[in-house]
Amino acid sequence: MIVIKDDYGNDYEVSDLNAFKEHIKLYHSRNGKGDGSIHEENGFWFKITEEFYDSVMNL
Repeated sequence: MIVIKDDYGNDYEVSDLNAFKEHIKLYHSRNGKGDGSIHEENGFWFKITEEFYDSVMNL
C-alpha cells in the first residue's frame, strides 16, 4: 500500500494505485501534465499540479 500526503498534510493510503493513477490521468491532466484541478477522495484533497502528477505517475 502506498501512502501520500494530501494538501493538508494528512496521510492518505492509496488502496489501488493503478486505479488512482488512471483516474488522475483521465480527469485531472492535459497533455500528460497535471491541470491544476482538485481531486477529492474519501475526504482527502489533492491539487493536481504538474509536480504532484509527476510524483504519482512515478510511484
